[in-house]
Amino acid sequence: MKIESDFNDIDALGEDHISSSSETPLRADAFKLSSNEKINIIKDDVKHILETLGLDLNDDSLKGTPNRVAKMFVNEIFGGLDPDKKPSASTFDNKYKYGEMLVEKNITVYSTCEHHLLPIVGRAHIAYISNGTVVGLSKMNRIVDYYAKRPQVQERLTIQIVKELQAVLNTEDVACVIDAKHLCVNSRGIRDIESSTVTSEFGGKFKENETRRELLDYIKLDTQF
Repeated sequence: MKIESDFNDIDALGEDHISSSSETPLRADAFKLSSNEKINIIKDDVKHILETLGLDLNDDSLKGTPNRVAKMFVNEIFGGLDPDKKPSASTFDNKYKYGEMLVEKNITVYSTCEHHLLPIVGRAHIAYISNGTVVGLSKMNRIVDYYAKRPQVQERLTIQIVKELQAVLNTEDVACVIDAKHLCVNSRGIRDIESSTVTSEFGGKFKENETRRELLDYIKLDTQF
């Protein structure tokens, strides 16, 4: 039937990680509702899902679940959709005249796959070469966390982190490598618990083989999850 065919097509597109751009696909009215209004609407939707599955929400263990899930969606795991939560990334003069690459390894990534709304868990490795300014180390972690806290595909997340740091540091010489496990692969479908996904985005000097190799030698992708 046509409806079944449409659902199959949608599933296939989701598995192929197709995306229209490096920007998170948001509707024009994405920020029309307040956080509390969104929580109240999502709470009712979660309640409907759980009841449809046959669960008794009068049970002590379940009756608070719709509200907990709604608050988690809005305030926590999808908090990166709120532009007001974007971290400020103050820069400073590179007074030490440090001209080599700076690498921040093993930044924890907790994100959510936008195809099945299951966790993505891994590590991000960021590097940049100063163009006269530097950024606080913790700000790189915060930038990763901000863009990770939204429905994501790993390719887009990698690009967004690099673009943000390029804008902050006013240089193209930024790179990011992410190695992560996707629970949509590990816990459903093929259920391969060993595989992980590696994505990279290299800007400026990091496109040169020698500089790229130096970065990869630093990180060695030996991260354990």
